[in-house]
Amino acid sequence: MLITTTNSIEGKKVVKYLGLVSGETIIGANIFKDFFAGIRDIVGGRSNSYEQVLREGKNTALNEMQQFAAALGANAIIGVDLDYETVGTGGSMLMVAATGTAVVIE
Repeated sequence: MLITTTNSIEGKKVVKYLGLVSGETIIGANIFKDFFAGIRDIVGGRSNSYEQVLREGKNTALNEMQQFAAALGANAIIGVDLDYETVGTGGSMLMVAATGTAVVIE
């Protein structure tokens, strides 16, 4: 399935709009990741543990959105938007939401 952030796909015609689809996931960041990320923030550099959590959340949300689109008969999703929010006590969890428009392209 083709997934794009644009509202059209070059060289393809949208023949049917099937509606809005979304996928959401909430991932908890554990205390050890928080501790080591805090140290990394002090000394500088990238936090690989948090980057991995972000990737995992994004992939899970996109996969869920893709499953809903496929169930509608779509072969593409256009206008995809990814949103990231911290939720829970002290922002201890990460919510990732993916939304887009399920379509059939020629």
